[in-house]
Order: sequence, then C-alpha cells, then structure tokens
Amino acid sequence: MKWSQTLIPTLREAPADAEILSHKLLLRAGLARKLAGGVYTFLPMGLRALRKVEQIVREEMDRAGALEVLMPALQPSDIWRQSGRYETAADVLFKIKDSGDREWVLSATAEEVITTLTAGEINSYRQLPKNFYQISVKFRDEIRPRFGLMRAREFIMKDAYSFDTDDEAAQKTYQKMYDAYARIFARCGLKALAVEADTGVIGGKFSHEFMVPAETGENEVVFCEKCGYAANLEKAVSAAATAAGKAGAAIDKFATPGVATIAALARPPFNVPAEQQIKTLVYIANDKPIIILMRGDDQLNEAKLAGKIGSTVFRAATAGEIFAALGAHPGSLGAVKGTARGAFAGAVLADERLRGAAGMTTGANEDGFHLRNVSMERDVAVSQWADLRTVKAGEPCKNCGAAVQIRRAIEVGHVFKLGVKYSEKFNALYLDEAGNRKLAVMGCYGIGVTRTLQAVIEHCNDKDGIIWPISVAPYEVCITPLEVDAGSEVMKTAEALHAGLLERGVDVILDDRDERPGVKFKDTDLVGFPIRAAIGGKSLARGEVEIKPRGGAMQTAKTGAALETIVQLVKSRAQG
Repeated sequence: MKWSQTLIPTLREAPADAEILSHKLLLRAGLARKLAGGVYTFLPMGLRALRKVEQIVREEMDRAGALEVLMPALQPSDIWRQSGRYETAADVLFKIKDSGDREWVLSATAEEVITTLTAGEINSYRQLPKNFYQISVKFRDEIRPRFGLMRAREFIMKDAYSFDTDDEAAQKTYQKMYDAYARIFARCGLKALAVEADTGVIGGKFSHEFMVPAETGENEVVFCEKCGYAANLEKAVSAAATAAGKAGAAIDKFATPGVATIAALARPPFNVPAEQQIKTLVYIANDKPIIILMRGDDQLNEAKLAGKIGSTVFRAATAGEIFAALGAHPGSLGAVKGTARGAFAGAVLADERLRGAAGMTTGANEDGFHLRNVSMERDVAVSQWADLRTVKAGEPCKNCGAAVQIRRAIEVGHVFKLGVKYSEKFNALYLDEAGNRKLAVMGCYGIGVTRTLQAVIEHCNDKDGIIWPISVAPYEVCITPLEVDAGSEVMKTAEALHAGLLERGVDVILDDRDERPGVKFKDTDLVGFPIRAAIGGKSLARGEVEIKPRGGAMQTAKTGAALETIVQLVKSRAQG
C-alpha cells in the first residue's frame, strides 16, 4: 500500500471535545471521526487495527471451541419482556417501532436471542456442550457518551454464550473462556487484570472483569498486593470492622436544631462520631420507596444496590416523596420502629456493617430531633441485610488482612456464569441419559472490541503518538523515502524494499508523499507504525537503510540486508 492511495488525515491538534489521551490520539492519528455523540466512523488505518483485534478474538474463540454465528441486531421487544430485562435494562435499550406500530429493540446484548435459538435446536445431552459467539455491532442508549470508543452508543462487541449439562461442566467452560480472554488481551499487548465483578442486570452466579490499569479508566479496582485479591469497586468487600455491640440504655430523643448532616452531628455540641451514626437514605424503586441504612462514615454503592433489588431502574427520592413517606425532611430521617409519621410501608435494607450495632444515633423522623442508644437488633425492623457499602483504600483485605489499594482501570472484557436464569425463562431444556428433561446451564462472555482497540492506544503511547503492539498495528512497517522523484535511486530502493516485504508477508506501507522528512517522521510516529525504514540520498550513498523501531533506538542495515533485517525484526516483535 502507498500512503497516497489511502486516507490518513492526521491532525496536529486534537478536537476540543476529545477528553482523554487515547481519544485525542484516535482522532489525531486519523483512525476515526466522530459523526455524533457516541457514534464514530472508522477510517482505513483504524479499521485495519480493529480487524486485527477482531482476528485475535476470533482465533482464540475458535481455539476455545466456540462456534461463530451472527444474530440479528433488530430484536422483538417480546423476548426482552419474557426475560424481564425490558424493565430492568430499560435505561440502556434503544427501542423503535415499525410501520405496523410493532416495537423492536436494537441489540445491546443477545442472551434472549441465543437462548430462544438453543431452546428450539438443542434437545439432547448428546448435543452439549455448545458455545456460540459473534462479533457484531451493539447499541446502548448512553445518557452521556464520552471518551471516544470507551463509552459509545454504537460499538462492536464479541459476545459468547455457553450451554452445558450441569454446573460442573459449566465451570469447565467458564475456565476455558477465562483462559482465552487472558490470551486475547496478552496478544493485543495489554496487561489485563482479572477481577471479581458484579453481575449487574445480566445476572448469574458470579463473574470476572478484565481490567487494564489506566488513570483515565472509568472503573476502580480494589486489589491486595500481598495475596492477589482483586475486585471491581462495585463488587469489592473488605474486612473493615463492624459496629457490633450490646443493646444498653433505652432510646433517648434529643433536640438537634439546624443539624441536617452526618458532619454537623459529629461537631460540638453533639460530638457523635460518624461511625456511631446511622445514615438513612430513601430511594424509589418500582415506584415504591425503600429505606437504606448505612453506617455514617460509609457510602452507598449503587451497583451493589442494583444487584440486590435486581434492577438499575431506581433513583433517590425527592424531598417531597421523603416527607410523604416518613413525615420528616432529609437530615432527621431514621428507621426506628414506630417513628415513621408518613405512609411508608416499604422494605428496609441495611448494610452488613450495621449488623449487631448498638449505641447508635439516628434521625427521629421529626425535623430537628435525633435518637441515641439505638440498637439495630432491638429497635430496627430490617427487611434484608446486604453488602451495600463502598470499600475504601487502606481497609484490611478480606482474605489476608493486608491494606487494600484502589486504582482506576478500563474494563475490556467480562465473563459471567449465568446458571439457569435464561434457560428457565425460555424453556431451554435437554433430555439427559435417563430421559429426564433438565435445564441447560449457561455462561456468557463479552469483549468490547472497539473499546479494546482504544485501551491499547491508552496503554501504548508516548509524547509523539501511538506505539502499536505489532499484533494490532494497521501496518507493521512504514518505508519512508526522503526523495520521491520517480526513477530516483532513493525511490527505486524504497519500491524494491516495499515489494520484497510484501512477498515475505509483511504488512507494509510506502510513504510516497512529497513532504519534508520532518513531516513524514512526525506522522509515522503519530500513527504509531512499529518499524520505520528511512531511505535518503546520504544514507544510500553509504549503502545503508536507517531502521527505527517505534519507541526504540535507530539502527542501520546495509541496503542488501535491509529486507532480511526488517523481516527478522518483525518476527522478533511478534514473538515478544
């Protein structure tokens, strides 16, 4: 390929709306262009890199025994209602209507489609196990798309779905896919950390996310350097001390005029430490109020709440809704039995760190008053206990007790062990050896292919631009002649090297533009080609070609040996 025959519209400055480094480089290197918020067109260089990521994914899925299929992006809303996710995932679904007023959903994922298919095609244990995958466009109605491909409305995902006869077999498939994911990200040049993760609205028994550490990542990972424990902040737990104690004196009501926050109650004259306070939060879920109780120094983790109530469709109650339910305004709320003066009849969820707590202080459900000497066991009717708090850096690891750390990361993949959640909904049954009908045990596995591409850029760069791992680079080698006059010795040598590398199976581009050497070198570094071979009149007079690995030191090779030198350099980088 010659540079003049393709389109590489590099930019010296990034557009103003490009927020993070990888987003800026994506645009500056001419890999993609924004059409609308969260919607991008891939240009030739970006598409070549994307196809290489896809090929790595495809090879490892095939190696793991998965079968490639292609499912429709247009899905009837009925199957989403059947699974229950029409409501629980309503905030991310794109919905459209056809000319007959029938509603459809644009594919955000495909559990409903694949389980419907399997229920109709598989009926015997002899047909199991099966694992299906696809690489296709997905759609999610992101309220605030940002960071380029990291959080887009339209993106490419590899999603896979496994079906096994029992839990033990499903665990083996899960491990195969876990191992395949580790290979995929390593081949893409990423150091991905597998962490315990929340299953979210997809559901299932447990899951792992694959995270690439990056300060610009949208996720936070809790990890222990001593024992290796790692989990998404949405899932992480620690061995932080509880507030356990024995019930003592009777509840005492006391006036707290003007006190409406945890911090205000902790100051004189009241001096109630945050860890001895009960924080009362009111949310609306399924159009009904629920009360959530936390220790005063803890923060609610809304992802954990979503997992507990089985839906992401909830919100903090308004001041008016709170007053109607409890008879008081925020700052004086509580859940002590018999104190609600409103119409509240919902559930009370309490964080596990409050289990057994006594000698606590909470709102009296009367503006300007609080209650002390509150015992969770004696005085509060808890509907459900759950881990609802957000872990903090420095807390003891749940496994070994060492202090945990928190760092930001980019999620590039997620594997779930689903169990029979969807098999039950869609009647995905098979006959076992004894002729009994049983539910297939499922797993599902996703990789954000476009997000992985940008994660590589975020992970592999320097002040001059992208440093592509050779496995996913648009081209492995860029030949840069410093004179482009037709028939010149420089151009003849460049074209001969280009032809020779093509014959040896090397992805190579020839920069035949009539530009200054500095412009060519800057563009080559910006786009990030792993190896540059520069040919000029002076170097040619010495019988040499200048070869520079991206991010490495310049080396020279005799003109006759340049081809083999570059081929070996490509091989060594591919192996490394």
